[in-house]
Amino acid sequence: EERRAELEAVAADSLAAATTRAEGINGKEVVIVRKSADEGRMFGSVNNNDIAEALTAAGADVEKREVDMPEGAIHELGEYEIAIRLHADVNITVKVIVEAE
Repeated sequence: EERRAELEAVAADSLAAATTRAEGINGKEVVIVRKSADEGRMFGSVNNNDIAEALTAAGADVEKREVDMPEGAIHELGEYEIAIRLHADVNITVKVIVEAE
């Protein structure tokens, strides 16, 4: 019973920390610039690591494992809503704008 109380306290602290982080990140917008062809197709892609680095540079501490991209990497220029999973119960969205260089 004592162990269970400890685990619940740790889980509550983790949730509180994730909620606090979410308040500072939710709704953020980052711009990522990539080389591209004339028709909007990029040379390469934007993956979860690129998005995590851009968010961290913008002042939001996000790890690449927290960036949720179920459709895979981004291969075209444009605006994208990307889910960030900070905790099992804390999911937020950021806007990623991929522009031509």
